[in-house]
Amino acid sequence: MGAISELFKKNIRQYGMIIALILISILFQILTDGILLKPLNVTNLILQNSYILVLAIGMVLVIITGHIDLSVGSVAAFIGALSAIMMVNWEMNPVLAVILSLLMGALVGAWQGFWVAYIKIPAFIVTLAGMLLFRGLTMIVLNGQSIAPFPKSFQKISSGFIPDLFSGSSLHILTMVVGVILSALLVYQEFRIRKTQAKYGFEQTSLGVSVAKTAALVIVINLFTFVLAQYSGIPNILIILLVLIAIYSFVMKRMTMGRHIYAIGGNEKAASLSGVKTKRVTFWVFVNMGVMAALSGLLFAARLNSATPRAGLNFELDAIAACFIGGASATGGIGTVIGAIIGGLVMGVMNNGMSLIGLGVDWQQGIKGLVLLLAVGLDIYNKSKTS
Repeated sequence: MGAISELFKKNIRQYGMIIALILISILFQILTDGILLKPLNVTNLILQNSYILVLAIGMVLVIITGHIDLSVGSVAAFIGALSAIMMVNWEMNPVLAVILSLLMGALVGAWQGFWVAYIKIPAFIVTLAGMLLFRGLTMIVLNGQSIAPFPKSFQKISSGFIPDLFSGSSLHILTMVVGVILSALLVYQEFRIRKTQAKYGFEQTSLGVSVAKTAALVIVINLFTFVLAQYSGIPNILIILLVLIAIYSFVMKRMTMGRHIYAIGGNEKAASLSGVKTKRVTFWVFVNMGVMAALSGLLFAARLNSATPRAGLNFELDAIAACFIGGASATGGIGTVIGAIIGGLVMGVMNNGMSLIGLGVDWQQGIKGLVLLLAVGLDIYNKSKTS
C-alpha cells in the first residue's frame, strides 16, 4: 500500500484525472440507464471530440511555454473554409487540398508566433486579434454562406472506419486483434523500462505495483476495443489521434525540443542563459499550433460535410479547459500531452452525459465553468503547498 501511495503522490495530476474520468463515466452510465457506454455512443464520443483533442495537443505546448492561444477556433473555421473552396468550388484533389490547408495553418501560426516571440507582444493580445481577424476572414471567404458537400474520400477522415480484414462475424475482429497487439506492446514496454532501470540502478516501483498497473491498462484497452468492435470498429480519426499522441508524447519526453519547451515555461530568463533559443522555440510552438488548428478545422469540416461561418465557435475555450483540467499549470512549465487528452475526454464525457440526461446548454456551460475553476484552483493550491 505504501508503494501505491507513493506512486499516486508522484503522479497525482495524471492519476487524479484518470480517476475523475472513470468516476464521471460511471456516474453518467448510471444516470443515462447504460446509454453512455453503448458501442454507438462511445464511437460518437470519439468522433464528436476528435477536433477538440487535436487542438488540446497543440494547446498544451503553448500553455507549457507560459502563453495562450485564443485564435484556434477562428483559425480552424478559416482553414475549413479555404479547404471547401479548394475541394468543392475548384474541385482540387483532396490530398493536395489538405496539404495546402495545413501549410496555410503553419503560415497563420508563423504570423502570430512572430509577434509573440520576436516583437514580444503578449500572446493574449496577439491571439485575441487573430481570433477577430480570422473569424472576419472566414465570413468574407464564405460570403456568409455554407459550402458543401465535400468529396466522399475527404469525409472518411472523420466519419470512416478501418475495414475488417476478418469479415463474417458480428464483431469487428480486426479491432479485437489491435487491442491484443497494443496490450502486448504495453507489457513489453513495461518490461523494457524495468530492465533499463535495473541495469542503471535507478529506483523502481515494486513488481506487484508494476504488474497491477499494467494489468489494469491491458483490461481497459481490451474492454475499449471490445466496445468499438461491437459497432463498426476503429474510426479513422482514432488512428490519427493515436499517432499524434505518440509523436507529441515522444517529443515532449525524449527530445531536446520538449525539454526546451518545459524550460521556457519554467523560467524563460534562466532558459535563455542556459543556451535555449527561447524566441525560436516559442515561434515554432505557435507554428505547430497553427498546423494543429488547421487539422482540427479539416476534421470538423469533414464530419459536418460543409464549411460554415460559425464553425469553430468556442473551440479555443474547450481546448484550453481540456489542458487545465488535464493538469497543465496556468503559470507554465507543467503539463503533458496525455493529461490534455484526459482533460478533453473529461469534458467530452460531461458534455455527452449532460446532453443524454436532458440538461440544458445553460446548465452545461455553468457546470463546465465550475469544473475549470476547480481544476485551476487545485493547481494553485498544490503549488502553494509545495512552495
